[in-house]
Formats: sequence, C-alpha cells, structure tokens
Amino acid sequence: MILVLWDIDRTLLYVGETDRLVYREVFRDVVGREAQQLPARGTGVTMPLAVRELLSANGVSEPETDNLADLIIDRLPGQLYLHREALRRTGHLMPGAVEALAAVRQSQLLVPTVVTGNLKASAEIKLSAFSLLDYVDTTVGGYASDDSHRPALVRIAQTKAKAVYGHTFNRENTVIVGDSLQDVRTGQEGGAKVVGVASGTTSAERLATEGADHVIPDLTDTGRLVELIHTTASNYS
Repeated sequence: MILVLWDIDRTLLYVGETDRLVYREVFRDVVGREAQQLPARGTGVTMPLAVRELLSANGVSEPETDNLADLIIDRLPGQLYLHREALRRTGHLMPGAVEALAAVRQSQLLVPTVVTGNLKASAEIKLSAFSLLDYVDTTVGGYASDDSHRPALVRIAQTKAKAVYGHTFNRENTVIVGDSLQDVRTGQEGGAKVVGVASGTTSAERLATEGADHVIPDLTDTGRLVELIHTTASNYS
C-alpha cells in the first residue's frame, strides 16, 4: 500500500482572500487593533507558525506572543466556518483536482489523506466547502493541530494510518502531493517522497531543484499523476 498525503491549499483548492480575511478579523478581536501586515502568501507554513509571524510583524512583544498566539489559533477554525459560503464563492478548485482525488481514492493500493499546515478543523471546513471530504480519510491525516513543525506531520500520519489500515508506512511507500517548498522539505525531513505540483507560487524548476522526486504542472493529467505516485514509491506491495 502507498500512503498518499495531499496538500490542500493551492494544490487541491484556492480560497482567495478568505484565509487572510480570517487572520485580520481574529487578530483584531484578540489584539484589539488592525493588523498592518499579514503572513506571506503560499508558503505552506503551519498555522501556528504563521500566527507567530503575524504577531511579530505587527509589533506584538515576545512576552505577549505565547498567550495571544494560543488565543488566535483557538479562534481561527470558528471564524473560518463563518465564511464557509465565501470559500467557494470567492475561491475555486484547482484544475483536475476532483478527477485526481477520485482516481487515487478508487485504487485499492492507495490510502489517500492529507498533510497540511491547516489545523484539522480548518482543513475539514475547506474540504467540505468544495465537497472533497469523501475523497480522503481525514482521520489519518497530519495537521498543524498535531504539531507546528510540518515535517513531523508525516510520521504522525504514518502512525495513524498504520493503526487503521494495519500496514507500516515509511519513506518508501509514502508520497506527498503538494505545491510548495514546504511540501518538498516536509517530505525530505519527515520521511516521504514528493510529487511537486507547480500550481502555487513556486515554479516547477524550483520544486525540482529543491528536491521534489517528480514535478507536474497541475493535476489535469490524472493517469500521469497516479503513475508517478506508484513509481515514486519504491515499495507499494
């Protein structure tokens, strides 16, 4: 079996400005003033780290950061849920995402889940908004709510998947499909192969240079993607 770890943002879907709006609203509610700077776009860092970046960039002192970061993180999923209708209205599915998800889901050799910088609740809100929940087993995914260090999420997902599917997953039979350098580094440091998708803010050349095992321009060639998942994993018996 092969564990397939889908990234979400800019790989499967794009939520437009909704994430940034949620950051602004929660920062204002918790800190009591408007945020002048927001986290960088499309970096793939986990939400806890993005929140700390948000606080630092907006002049919050280090002693205050820990407490305020926890308050913001706790409120993010609920605030995102309030904008669930806007997610689909202002965002969109990435080209080929549904077909690619369906093809992976249909294979008996592939176990599809997610590895993401989103908190679990936020990830499920986004997937639900675009009717994607049935294509992945979110119970065995790796989320920022599990650990703020993204490479650690690979082992977390592998451990969860083993408990459910009774199969040991490691670097040789785990494949991340994602668009950012964080996805590549998560695989390299966390223990997974990587199929890079140049659908985000990182070019195909950069994904390849930084160590993605294979790179595709998008998800529209479903057969090619499934083939790469199989060939990238050197042990999927």
